[in-house]
Amino acid sequence: MNGWLVKQEPQDYSWSDLVRDRKTAWTGVRNYQARNNLRAMARGDEVLFYHSGTGKEIVGVARVARSAYADPTATEGDWSCVDLVPVQEFKQPIPLGVIKADPALKEMPLVRHTRLSVMPVTAKQFARAMQLGITVPG
Repeated sequence: MNGWLVKQEPQDYSWSDLVRDRKTAWTGVRNYQARNNLRAMARGDEVLFYHSGTGKEIVGVARVARSAYADPTATEGDWSCVDLVPVQEFKQPIPLGVIKADPALKEMPLVRHTRLSVMPVTAKQFARAMQLGITVPG
């Protein structure tokens, strides 16, 4: 299994929306690198859910319920999406400042490629995020 991180502005689609919906198609990605990352996702892969814009924090973990397929929202081009389901909300969201300061997380693509909306996460980074999401004091 691989680990991933997806970014979304909470006013457009938040973690709470995913929990309410219980499943969503992760559509609308129009960046080739992010699209290729979507295509590399496999059913069962775990995904860190990051609120961009307002919040700027990892708020929970989702799982890929359906691997890449044609994005039904694309009117032209070769774009893909995956289906995500919520797994676990973090007791303590992980703010971007903590991510940048943490030795295990500061090399994440989230920090280095700030415009990318879908990115891989190493097993070590994923494990550290899981640890911080449960133990970081508020």
